[in-house]
Amino acid sequence: MLTVIARRVPLTRLALSRGYTSSIKEGSVAQSKGFSKKEKAHEDEYARRHEAELLRKLKAEIEAKKEELAKLQEKHDEVNSKQ
Repeated sequence: MLTVIARRVPLTRLALSRGYTSSIKEGSVAQSKGFSKKEKAHEDEYARRHEAELLRKLKAEIEAKKEELAKLQEKHDEVNSKQ
């Protein structure tokens, strides 16, 4: 019987403490408009840099493939000219 009472007390305290933490306070840093604008600006800058890096890599791959294609075309032309 004593263990049942001991188990109920922490649950009651937990239920009462939830009311205090569920409200959003206007002065909190994470909820302020200035913070979210700054955070969004950082995320946008990161995304732009990341996309620019991906584009640079893709352009380099395209150039490498063009060179490879040109070499293969030369070999093909040589083989066809010998026949």
